[in-house]
Amino acid sequence: MSKKCELLKEDCIEYDGRTLYRIRALRDFRGMKKGDLGGYIEKEENLSHEGEAWVYDNARVFGDARVSGNAWVFGNARVYDNARVSGNARRCGNSRISRANV
Repeated sequence: MSKKCELLKEDCIEYDGRTLYRIRALRDFRGMKKGDLGGYIEKEENLSHEGEAWVYDNARVFGDARVSGNAWVFGNARVYDNARVSGNARRCGNSRISRANV
């Protein structure tokens, strides 16, 4: 299976003591076109390359080393607006998260 996105090292933000990287789509899927920009993730493991899950807008997904967590968005889940998914949170299925902290 091919990768869904890449981390843009030149487009990053600092959040809660972590570096989060903007993502860019590497292939077309669910309304996304190759080259489209997404939200921010800390590491590739935060977003599955399978399924059609995506992080949009200024949403942030990151693991939380303080609790040995690794937030993960997969399946058909969508995280958008200014939502944050962290710690051991798992977003999957057809869930949609917007303007929330999970």
